[in-house]
Amino acid sequence: MKKLWQLWLTAVLAVLLLTACGGTDDTKDKNGTDNSAATTEQSDSGKDSGSTTEDSTDTVTYPLTMTDATGQEITLEKAPEKIISTLPSNTEILFALGFDDEIIAVDDYSDYPEAAVNKDKIGDMNLNIEKIISLKPDIVFGHEMSLPGAEAGFQQIRDAGIQLFVVKNAMNFDETYGTIEAIGETVGKKGEAAKIVEDMKAKADEVAAKTKDVQDKRRVFVETSDVPEIYAPGKNTFMQEILDKIGAENVVTEEGWVMISPEEIVKQNPDVIVVMHDYTPDVVNSVKKREGFADLTAVKEDHVVQVDANLTSRTGPRLAEGLEEVAKAVYPEAFK
Repeated sequence: MKKLWQLWLTAVLAVLLLTACGGTDDTKDKNGTDNSAATTEQSDSGKDSGSTTEDSTDTVTYPLTMTDATGQEITLEKAPEKIISTLPSNTEILFALGFDDEIIAVDDYSDYPEAAVNKDKIGDMNLNIEKIISLKPDIVFGHEMSLPGAEAGFQQIRDAGIQLFVVKNAMNFDETYGTIEAIGETVGKKGEAAKIVEDMKAKADEVAAKTKDVQDKRRVFVETSDVPEIYAPGKNTFMQEILDKIGAENVVTEEGWVMISPEEIVKQNPDVIVVMHDYTPDVVNSVKKREGFADLTAVKEDHVVQVDANLTSRTGPRLAEGLEEVAKAVYPEAFK
């Protein structure tokens, strides 16, 4: 099941990436400002009652109107007390914001932090819409990545009178910061969200500083699935941004996620192989034993390293930790 989830995630991300690259960027205003993240506006009822959202402070006041990634507006009369998350990245953000009792259910794959494991479950890639509605949450946090299969279900939730906020599918670090801030504002934790983002940026800067002066810039191959269908991230992916931040070269030069043959990996002869999947037993040794891999620089120098895929695939508070783990895999000497 975990393999299925990882392959599905790779496929969906690839589709969304191609969609994003194929259209014009109409999410930017004339000044080049990105308006694709969720926005806030003061509701009329809040204005009449003297209740405002103070942009200069960390205070969030209600009623509050938010616009989600699909352009749908929701209005919350008060901070939500019963929350459902439909994707692990949403779950991790909500827990990092200090929620526990308020989160009443999560998707089957939400396994971090540990408290998420014990929450009521509402399905995997196929959400149990009937159960979600029966739990009567104040708000459901959906995700743009789920739209290809969940759009009809999301509409059922709206039709049941439940507030649904579709979180933007962040495609880079800056957009991840934006989604954390949008979720934080929606649930009345604007200040907490800002602190999470601040800490993530500090960690990313620290990692970049440690790898900045590395003399031996390494060529890296990152794989997100095992044989017979090896997938790897190329340009315009999170992993490309991570490799750029640490000054490493991605041997995959195509756009998005591509399927690559073992023969092509041998031809590229990477200095480091980063394994981002864990459904194969003893996966590092399994990679090393592939036909023709014995002569690879990465294998001969013992630079085949497994990294927790959740740290880089879940666009939440742990993304900066994922950056650090990849940096340690590629340039371990910079962290001694």
